[in-house]
Amino acid sequence: MDTSTRVNLDIARKLGLLPEEYDRIKYILGRKPNFTELSIYSVMWSEHCSYKNSIKWIKTLPREGPHILAEAGEENAGLVDLGGGLACAFKIESHNHPSAIEPYQGAATGVGGINRDIFTMGARPVAQLNSLRFGDPDLDRTKWLLKYVVKGIGDYGNAFGVPVVGGEVFFDDCYNTNPLVNAMSVGIVKEGNMVSAISKGVGNPVFIVGSSTGKDGIHGATFASEDINEASADKLPAVQVGDPFQEKLLLEATLEVIKTGAVVGMQDMGAAGITCSTSEMSAKGKHGMEIFLDKVPLRQKNMQPFEILLSESQERMLVIVRKGREQEVLDIYEKWDLNCVQIGNVTGDGILRYYMHDELVAEVPAESLVLGGGAPVYDREYREPSAYRENKKFNIDTVEMPGNLKQVAHFLLKCHNIASKQWVIEQYDTMVGTKNMTTNIGCDAGIVNLKGTEKALLMTVDCNSRYVNADPFRGAAIAVAEAARNIVCSGGTPLAVTNCLNFGNPYNPEVYWQFVNSVKGMGKACEKFNTPVTGGNVSFYNQSTINNKEVPVFPTPVIGMIGMLDDKNLLTGLGFKKQKDLIFLLGKSRNDINSSEYLYHWHKIKNSPAPCFDLDEEFELQELLTELIRHNLVESAHDVSTGGLFVTLAESAMENLLGFDVTTDDSIRKDAFLFGESQSRIVVTIDPRKEEDFLSMVASSNIEFALLGEVTGDEAIIDGESYGTVEHLARIYDNVLLNMMDLE
Repeated sequence: MDTSTRVNLDIARKLGLLPEEYDRIKYILGRKPNFTELSIYSVMWSEHCSYKNSIKWIKTLPREGPHILAEAGEENAGLVDLGGGLACAFKIESHNHPSAIEPYQGAATGVGGINRDIFTMGARPVAQLNSLRFGDPDLDRTKWLLKYVVKGIGDYGNAFGVPVVGGEVFFDDCYNTNPLVNAMSVGIVKEGNMVSAISKGVGNPVFIVGSSTGKDGIHGATFASEDINEASADKLPAVQVGDPFQEKLLLEATLEVIKTGAVVGMQDMGAAGITCSTSEMSAKGKHGMEIFLDKVPLRQKNMQPFEILLSESQERMLVIVRKGREQEVLDIYEKWDLNCVQIGNVTGDGILRYYMHDELVAEVPAESLVLGGGAPVYDREYREPSAYRENKKFNIDTVEMPGNLKQVAHFLLKCHNIASKQWVIEQYDTMVGTKNMTTNIGCDAGIVNLKGTEKALLMTVDCNSRYVNADPFRGAAIAVAEAARNIVCSGGTPLAVTNCLNFGNPYNPEVYWQFVNSVKGMGKACEKFNTPVTGGNVSFYNQSTINNKEVPVFPTPVIGMIGMLDDKNLLTGLGFKKQKDLIFLLGKSRNDINSSEYLYHWHKIKNSPAPCFDLDEEFELQELLTELIRHNLVESAHDVSTGGLFVTLAESAMENLLGFDVTTDDSIRKDAFLFGESQSRIVVTIDPRKEEDFLSMVASSNIEFALLGEVTGDEAIIDGESYGTVEHLARIYDNVLLNMMDLE
């Protein structure tokens, strides 16, 4: 084995390794690495695979809970006990950099990869969600990115056969070059069908199954661990190409194989391909492998060993089979017309040996490559940004009250971050494969019926990145609280969290300060709501290097949360149900317009603190609403979030085209009352016949509340003034994205 070919510090730097990391590799191996080995370390020690700049803080997040079956990092995805012999596997991940340069395939392969993480655990994916961030909606580039990201998600998910049940789309100039594309998948698995991502049993055969291997995606993990700049388009080969029909076959074959009991362990080939799956599975099982790269099915000729190892071609998995049961596995994959080739064996010494035509081309300790093993861990410098101090100087008294609040209300309904995302939703098949879906009612959370039980699974993705940019600790805590609030407003109980932490360059002390404080805020809120973090994804380097100036995106720690609806009869929608129902506001109104859409876009004031938020108050509010729903005292529930109370009322009205007649609180500035985004507020409607019981329960709590008014026929009335018919408000709300995309 030639250990010196073309390898030096300069080559290491070009592969994304630091000088001290190159020295560490030589120390681990006891010699100079060859190019293939150096390539292996470059991807496995990239931020995308090793979390070397984030793992210290991620480990501080709460991981334990009564329903947790697999601790964060143990498996391909989080695993939560649902009772009755069922478990939920769920995870969210980013595909930001690929989507920035090739939005269709970047988004599509993000969906494919996250679904494979679910079904390699033995779970059948039943729902998808996504969290998307784009730049200035007036830019042609933004329209191009939005169109093809949505098309990529829709085409892949629709063909694969999993419905999209929820998501969010947010626009801001900071995402002009670097959009964020976060995909979440949720699956259900029966007890006894779960499979671990582990390799063990000396002599057990190692199979590669699924698609053939090509040159797409090589060094994709390294590409995801650097800034986007003018040269990034030249790295198009780092973007994978997906085939959803192949993945559908792979899903069905894999679930069938798992039922045979012939499988020891299984892992998706995502970032870093064969390198990642062989090293992570081996390290977890404290075993090694010998892998014969010339046996890997290829779709391109003359591929070099490092290209085969690092390829991120999609729809591939590594499967460890019990020795003697190979034929069972081969027969099933052959039936589904899929590659299934033995490429190696499990060994007992913890060393990965890769061969090409019987020549040893790389020899590395598996443990040295992985998170928690030999991969480096850094404690980066962080520093409070000056903008954070500037935000705190904001004073609402310096903001002039608009003369026409009706005009403001209509303006907000047209804001891209508030207006209907129906055009996006229509690109997705929300009903595919959904004989067991509950979709006849609009709720704050997505819903999946657990067939044969009285229960349903609730899920949501949430993060207001403007809040996090203003105050990372409070903003991240709000993201967790809003996710929990969406679950509770739908009648459920929050169970657990997966997260996708999107930030700029970790070597920037101000960016790293945002990251550290976001993790702290998230952890505090997860502890309060007893929603442990089951896993997720860290995506750094989300920024643009333009004219030698680094522009980071807003810190965007997206929260994916699942919850349980114990009784489907308690499912609570957001829409007003019938005229004469009373409209109540649960929670305290405040003179607060901090970081609101109203302040940001109407007044064009970009610097202010995050909205008012008290974690204890939020928790008590959610506990109260839970009790109200359990006692059948609530007709509808919808949380106050982006756009404030007016938007909440309008959305509840538009659901069933019922109006409202409400009165504002004259002790609060009217613009703050209607458009402020202070947290811990929920609009509920009740049947007047239940008012006494409702008031008795609410009065026994510590939560402030107020009667706003009642549900009416077809008009939105505030303080006696008509803000238009609900149909008129709906037309304003529904046409924004259509106009943006020049569609009819």
